[in-house]
Amino acid sequence: MGFTVTFWGVRGTIPCPMASHLGFGGNTSCVEVRAGKQHIIIDAGTGLRALGRKLLAEGVSSATLLLSHTHLDHISGFPFFAPAYTKGFGLRVISGHLTGSPDIESVMARQMERPLFPVPLRTMGGDLSFLEVPPGHSFKLEGGVRIHTAALNHPDGATGYRIEYQGRSLAYVTDTEHVPDHPDRNILNLVDGVDLLLYDSTYTDEEWSQRIGWGHSTWMEAVRIARAAHVKTLGLFHHDPDHDDAAMERIEAAAKAEFPNCFAAREGTTISLD
Repeated sequence: MGFTVTFWGVRGTIPCPMASHLGFGGNTSCVEVRAGKQHIIIDAGTGLRALGRKLLAEGVSSATLLLSHTHLDHISGFPFFAPAYTKGFGLRVISGHLTGSPDIESVMARQMERPLFPVPLRTMGGDLSFLEVPPGHSFKLEGGVRIHTAALNHPDGATGYRIEYQGRSLAYVTDTEHVPDHPDRNILNLVDGVDLLLYDSTYTDEEWSQRIGWGHSTWMEAVRIARAAHVKTLGLFHHDPDHDDAAMERIEAAAKAEFPNCFAAREGTTISLD
């Protein structure tokens, strides 16, 4: 039935609606995964709005939303996701980074409360459900899709995901901060031998040295992880808003020189894992 990955938002931190960023895209994190009949969305950044319109146009009736965490650049598209307002549309929201209170439903509702937003979550007419899966746990979706999770090193917590379907695999690892010369064992185990790894490549190593503690990694660390874990294809993701198209092209070229089967994610592109 097919296993594809489509990028609807590839930026981190804040949307970048400038001409200088259009080549790679200005929307924040949102990735669509189609695994057979399953429609899986990873993160609800500003790219989610356009994806929602497409799902409605195609007559899609349900989806699963996996949230890496709830910083604003990863959830700010949620109030504008039209299918969630559509009667009969089933949306399952899964998160793993929260412990105790507040729960994921409360967090998603809070950003839609006054004075932050005029339309509360309770007005969404879709069939919404919220589930928390502790990092390190695995679960199955209908149709033979298996998902593994791992804790990431990020302020307030974050979760990485590995999606497996018909012998192929995708890993989504953002946002996370590495420790030099000490690869994260959680990540290595999660991405081992994966067909496609999407990794937090916000900074260069030089930029990162001035931003320790901010919770992000580098394209150079992405290459190191990909080599150590025998990753087949590496996708650089969560691009810094200060990196315009020219900067991203330089980063992509430098990364490909170190790991040839590598690319910088571009909004609007689709990759087949079949």
